[in-house]
Order: sequence, then C-alpha cells, then structure tokens
Amino acid sequence: MTEASPLRQSAQHMVSGQSLLGRFARLTAALTAVAIAALSLVGYWFTRFSYEQQIDADLFSIARQTAQPLQDDIIGLGGIDPTVLTATNVLLTLVAANGQEVRVPGEKVNIVIGPPELSIARTQLGYSARNAEASNGQMYRVIAVPLGIDSARFALVLATPLDSVNALLSRLRTLLFVTGAVFVVGAAGLGYVSGRSTVRPVRELADAAAHVTQTGELRPVGAYADNELGDLARSFDTMMVSLESSRDRQKRLIADAGHELRTPLTSMRTNVELLVADEQSGMLPPGTRTEILGDIAAQLGEFTSLVADLVQLSRDESSAPVNAPTDLAEVVDRAVVRARRRSHGQAFDVDLLPCTVLGEPDSLERAVLNLIDNAIKFSPDGGTVHVHLADGVLTVADDGPGIAKEDLPHVFDRFYRSDKSRNTPGTGLGLSIVAHTIAAHGGEVAAANRPHGGAVFTVKLPLASQDAIDAATD
Repeated sequence: MTEASPLRQSAQHMVSGQSLLGRFARLTAALTAVAIAALSLVGYWFTRFSYEQQIDADLFSIARQTAQPLQDDIIGLGGIDPTVLTATNVLLTLVAANGQEVRVPGEKVNIVIGPPELSIARTQLGYSARNAEASNGQMYRVIAVPLGIDSARFALVLATPLDSVNALLSRLRTLLFVTGAVFVVGAAGLGYVSGRSTVRPVRELADAAAHVTQTGELRPVGAYADNELGDLARSFDTMMVSLESSRDRQKRLIADAGHELRTPLTSMRTNVELLVADEQSGMLPPGTRTEILGDIAAQLGEFTSLVADLVQLSRDESSAPVNAPTDLAEVVDRAVVRARRRSHGQAFDVDLLPCTVLGEPDSLERAVLNLIDNAIKFSPDGGTVHVHLADGVLTVADDGPGIAKEDLPHVFDRFYRSDKSRNTPGTGLGLSIVAHTIAAHGGEVAAANRPHGGAVFTVKLPLASQDAIDAATD
C-alpha cells in the first residue's frame, strides 16, 4: 500500500480527534482558513495586476507623447527636459537593434536592458512589460515599445519605480493576514458554539444509552429537534418503548408461566411422593396406584402442552410473520381436517369461500385450529361446530353454554380461565396465541355469544390487493 500524502494525513488527523465538538470546531476553522486564503490570494493578485495595468497605461501614454519628438531629434532625445522625467520618476532609454543604448544625460539610475527590450527593437512588433531591478537595487516597472527612426530600428524603454505600489501591496498582505486570522479564530469560536447545539442531541443519546447500560432503566430522551438528529432521537425513544414493552411481556410471561407450571408440578410431586411412600409401607388400597399413575400421565400431558404453548407464544412474539400470498380457505380447510380427528362426536358445518391474504400459512392454521379446538371443547356430544369464511371474515361458533358477560373482555388474556372452564382440559394460552397471530397479520379477533346459545369467534383479516400479491411474488 502507498503511504498517504502529508496533506491527506493532516486532513485525517484534523477530523479524527476524540472530541466530536473539537473536531467540528477545527474543521470549521480549517474550511474558513482555506476559503479566506483563496479569496485573499485572488484579491491580492487582482489588486497587483490592476496596479500594474494602471502603471503600464501611464507609461504607454508618456511613450506616445515622446515618440514624435524623439523621431525628430534622436541625438538630443527630442529636447526632453531631464528634470521633467526626474520629477515624474520616469527613466527613459532608447535601445537600438544592435544593443546600443541612448540614455538621458545625468540619469543616476539605469535599467538593465534585457532580451524583451532587444526583441522589440529588432522586430518592431508588439510591446513588452515586466518588473526589473534597477542599478540602485529597487524594483521598476519597465515597458518597451517599437520606435522606427528613418531606417534605424529602436525600442523606446520607459520605467518607473514600484516602491509605493510594493508598500501598498505589503500593507494589503498584512491586512489580509490579520483579517483572515481574526475570521479563522471567529469561525472556530462560532463552530464550537454551533457545534455544541448540534452535538447536544448526540450527547443526550449517549447519556441515555449509558444510563440504560448502568441501571437497566429504559429511559427515553423525550426532546426532539426538527432535523435528522431529532429523527434519530425519536427512533431511539421508539426503540426504548419497544424494549420496555418486550421486557414487560417477558416478565409477565415468566410470572404467568411460573404460576401455571407450579400447579401440575405440585400435583405430580404429591403423587410421586405417595407412590414412593407406598413402595415402603404398602398403605395404598388395590387399584389406587393405577389411578395415581394415570393422574401422573395426564399431568405430564398437561405439562407438555403448556410448555409447547409457552414456546410457541414466545416464538410468535419475537418474530414477524412472513407475508406470502395465502389462500385462507385452504388454511381453514386443513385446520378443520385436523380438528375432526380429535372431535368427540361433534358435527361440522363448514362453508368456505376462497380469499387471498398476506401471511404465514402455518401460524394462521395453528390459530384457526385453536379456535376450532376451543369450539369442540365446549360443544356437547352431538353438537355442531360452525366454520364459515367469506371476504376475509372467518367465524367459528359452537353449541355450548356460551361465555359469561363478565368473562368476554378477558377470553384472550394469557392463562385466563373462566369458572365454567376451570375443570376442562387446556393450558389457557390457546386463545392468546390466536389473538397474537391475528394481530401480527394486521387483523382482529372478537368473541361474542350467539342469540340462540353458544359462543362465536370472528376473525377479520385484510384481503391482499393484486399489487401486494405481485410485489410478494417477485
């Protein structure tokens, strides 16, 4: 790998400081310095160019005024008064094509003639303008224009000192440097001040995250700016609320599960202790051991069902359904086939019309099966379970005793068992799984009583549009 250039290393070091606020201030100052340096350089060179153009224009004006007198009297230099040239700080020299020079008598300062002036004398084309050092060490602005006298070729060279211009440019450089430094310092200060307000939401998010790490308290930020950082704070608070809700659900699930698991475990332990005691004393009457073993087997089955439902419920809460086009009629039909095998002489009234929803077939089938199993459990032998589906609305009804008015608001709560159902088999989680699955698919489920007896559960799921089906199948 090639090493980074010093400029790139400096830029990386400038933006890689530990403090975001300091980094912001340094970056602002650096950008301001670059902008001021560029503007100052452009302004300085434009000013210098303008002064040189003005000096050249003045020298060209003098050249036009002196050209004709010089052509009339080359020996006497057109009768030009040297004192006039001295008063105007102008040096005048004639340069022949062969390099011979004709200077004004009495001039103490001479300009060193160079190739540009000789080229003008020989070619008699164009003009030249440059800065050159005179014999006294000072800088002069020198121009040369062609001057033909009879058949001889000359160049008229005029020069004027740049002392005043250089002094002015020096003051300009100092002014630009001082002004630039002031602006850079001011920009750094403004960058620091504005950076504090910009970084404050990030600092609040960092403090909130540190608070969560140290205390476990999911405390939201609560203050939002109307910008991208405000959106980040809102997302952070939404995450905190979601985590708090998830943690509450986990605590509630663990507490409820512990309470429900305690009953079968206690009963199983009691029965096992009786069997162990009977092994030593033989105190149980004949046939009792068989009854106790049957109770243990039933309790193990209840325990297994409860654990399976708990695992399923926790899995459903931690994952979102896969939105695939699903024929709900086929899902309900499969659930009905499975439910028939575990029924106890109940008849089935099934009427299913095809409708397509977006969802996960397996979880929807499990939810429908739970509803049908619940209807079978409360339907008498010889009763009928009614399953109807049309336009995304599924109803499952039974011929049982119905649901007490005070129990209706709680039938979908976890482990809720009404007085009528406490002696019936079940874990108390079936309807909770139904409610959670339907809600995850964007639908809703409700429980009610039929006018002529029995309970009815109504599931409403949104039908999939053709665009949604096409998007899901792409």
